[in-house]
Amino acid sequence: MERSLLSPRTALVLLLAILTGTGAGVLAALSGSVVAQGVLYGAAAFGAAVPFFNHLIAPDTPDAPDASAGRSTSDRTDEAEGRHG
Repeated sequence: MERSLLSPRTALVLLLAILTGTGAGVLAALSGSVVAQGVLYGAAAFGAAVPFFNHLIAPDTPDAPDASAGRSTSDRTDEAEGRHG
């Protein structure tokens, strides 16, 4: 079986960025701006949305850091055993 061209996470980030850019462009055009200006607004919104959604959506790799990163092993053990301290 062939691998897909994009991972589901990448496809979601790009889809949300495209929707953001399209929405910004349409709103700019509806506000009475020139069409070229609406296209520029949409492109700028797309460019800003890609890193935003990339950071917002959790990575889909198995080696992603878990929520307990930065805590000692004894803290995690105490938490797992129900001890708080």
